[in-house]
Amino acid sequence: MRKILADRVGRIDASGIRKVFALAQTMPGAVNLSIGQPDFDAPELIKQQAVAAIQGGFNRYSQTTGEPELVARLVELTRSQTGWQEPMVMVTCGVSGGIVLALMALVDPGDEVIIQDPYFVIYKHAVNLLGGRCVFVDSYPDFRLPVDGIAKVITDKTKLIIVNSPCNPTGVVYTQEELKALAHIAAQRQIVVLSDQIYDSFSYDGPCPGIGAFYEWTIVLKGLGKSYGVTGWRLGYAAVHPVLRPVFEAMAMIQQYTFVCAPTPFQRAAIAALDLDIGPYIQAYRRKRDLVCSLLARRFELVRPSGAFYVFVKAPGSTGTEFVRRAIEKGVLVIPGGVFSERDTHFRVSFAAEDATIERGAVILNGLVEGPD
Repeated sequence: MRKILADRVGRIDASGIRKVFALAQTMPGAVNLSIGQPDFDAPELIKQQAVAAIQGGFNRYSQTTGEPELVARLVELTRSQTGWQEPMVMVTCGVSGGIVLALMALVDPGDEVIIQDPYFVIYKHAVNLLGGRCVFVDSYPDFRLPVDGIAKVITDKTKLIIVNSPCNPTGVVYTQEELKALAHIAAQRQIVVLSDQIYDSFSYDGPCPGIGAFYEWTIVLKGLGKSYGVTGWRLGYAAVHPVLRPVFEAMAMIQQYTFVCAPTPFQRAAIAALDLDIGPYIQAYRRKRDLVCSLLARRFELVRPSGAFYVFVKAPGSTGTEFVRRAIEKGVLVIPGGVFSERDTHFRVSFAAEDATIERGAVILNGLVEGPD
C-alpha cells in the first residue's frame, strides 16, 4: 500500500488523558478523578456577556492578535505582574495553542528543549512533532525545580527551557529563589524560557511567582479556561518582552495560517471576566486539596500540592499503569503517571470534582492498598 501518513505522525501517540476521558463516557457511574477541568460552571456574568456578544454581532474574525480592548487589558495585567514596561500580548486558542505557536516559532529539527520530568503531556509530543529533541531533567522525588540538573544538560543545541508552575501533574509551585536561579542560568546563554502559568490562580499556600519578573527572555503563557470554568472556550494569551519581538511576530504570523484567531464572542466575554473575583473558587479548591491529601496520605506516598488541582501519587508495589488498571476495574478513573513522565511509578488524581466524588474515589483507592485502617 502506498505510504499515506507523514513521518511526523509516528513521533507522537494519542493522549493518555483523552483516552481516559473517552473511557469515562462508556462508564456511567464511574468515579472520575481523571480530567483537569473545574467542576464549577462559568460565572453567570460572563455567560451573559458571551450571549450578548453573539447577539450584538461579534461573530466575525477578530484581529489575529485579539480584540484590541481585551489585548489592552492583558497588557496592563502583564505589566503589573512582570514589571515589563511595554509587553507584547496576543490572544491564543488556549494555552495549548500558545505552546504550539511558540514551539513552531522556535524549534527546528535537532534543536533541544529542556523539560522537567514529570511534565504536561503536550510538551513532549509537540517537540517531537517538530523534529526537536526533548531533554528531560528528573525532579523526583520532591518535584522541585531541578535548577542544577538543568544547568548540566544545557548545550549549544539548547533552544528552549519549559517551566510549568503550578505544575501539572504534581501541583508543585516553584519559589522566587528557584526561578531566579533558573533565570541566571538561562541568561548566561540567552536561552528562551517558555513559562506555562495556566494554573497560577490556583495557588493555595501563597503567591505564585512567574519567571518573567526576573528574566526578559521569557514567553509567558496564561489562560482563562481553568480559572473561570470555561475550558471549552479555548482562550489563552501569550506575553513577551520587546526583546523577543521577533518571536512574537513569528507567533502572530503562524497564528494567521493556523488558528486564525481565538473565538471572538468569548474574547468579548473575557473582558468582563478579568474584573471578577474568583477568590471563592480558589478557597473551595484549597479545601478540596486538603480533603484529598488527608484521605490518601494514610495509605499512599505523595507530595502535598501547593497549586493546580492534582495530586501525583506513588503507586504502591506496582507500576503506575498496573495500579491504574486495577483502579479502573473498581470504577475509579485516574491517569497513569507514565503519561506525564519517563517513569511509570505514579498516578495522577484530579481533585477538580465534587467533594462526595473525591471521598468515594479515595475510599476505593485506599481499598486497593493493604495496610492498617
